[in-house]
Amino acid sequence: TKPPRMYKVILFNDDYTTMDFVIEVLQRFFAMNRERAMQIMLKVHNEGSAVCGVYSLDVAETKVTRVSEFAKQHGHPLRCSMEEN
Repeated sequence: TKPPRMYKVILFNDDYTTMDFVIEVLQRFFAMNRERAMQIMLKVHNEGSAVCGVYSLDVAETKVTRVSEFAKQHGHPLRCSMEEN
């Protein structure tokens, strides 16, 4: 049997979402420590996007939905999406 397809969850840079909020999202939804979250946040900031993790379809969809809802609730346009790994 083939292994299940895996999906990358990606955060995208924008001109409005604060770096601190991105760090909070990474710690809260991707179980990163502050140091790792800082590294990923800087990659998003400097390169325009970064992969937060690779997950099964269900987990990836849930993370994208939760991050998007959390950002919206806090008035941030932070964009999160997924693509096949």
